[in-house]
Amino acid sequence: MTIPIFVLASASPARKRLLQTGGIDPVVRVSDFDESTVQLSDPQRLVETLALNKAQTVAEQFSEGLILGCDSVLSVGGEIYGKPADTAEAIARWQQMRGTIGSLYTGHAIIDHSQDKTLVRCGITKVHFADVSDEEIAAYVATGEPLKCAGNFALEGKGGFFVEKLEGCHSNVIGLSLPLLRQMLGELGYKVTDFWQENH
Repeated sequence: MTIPIFVLASASPARKRLLQTGGIDPVVRVSDFDESTVQLSDPQRLVETLALNKAQTVAEQFSEGLILGCDSVLSVGGEIYGKPADTAEAIARWQQMRGTIGSLYTGHAIIDHSQDKTLVRCGITKVHFADVSDEEIAAYVATGEPLKCAGNFALEGKGGFFVEKLEGCHSNVIGLSLPLLRQMLGELGYKVTDFWQENH
């Protein structure tokens, strides 16, 4: 089996960095899919649907290759948190999140042109948030980091100080579960190590 090109249908620098650190150097193509067109109250169905739509939008631009689309949301107390709209919303959300446990859902969709197959999976990680003060929340939101992230925090950034424990896959919280990706590639008949050899 020839190893196809690996396309990441995401603008997320964190996802690209995760893949590169893991030995896969993807072709990045941003989907520009309008996420507001999908309104679902179930977080797992929401991220799976968005990931698939992103992958499908980009797949139309390629005649070959593996296209990976991802989407993440945080669910706290039954509420779904994507990226906050502004500073005030980020502060309000953090005031609700502190001292609680949230679930970070990341949808993964792979389209394999060569086999005309599509796989969609979801990774779920429980996130234990520290009981941070109003001052810490204000200072964190002032950095601008939470405004760029689903769930108002970047685990690999300053937000890592405010997360006390994870239950489940660590990279899933950053936006892409590497173990889940390995399983999905396996289901399609590839070994993740094949992509290391291809790119290095």
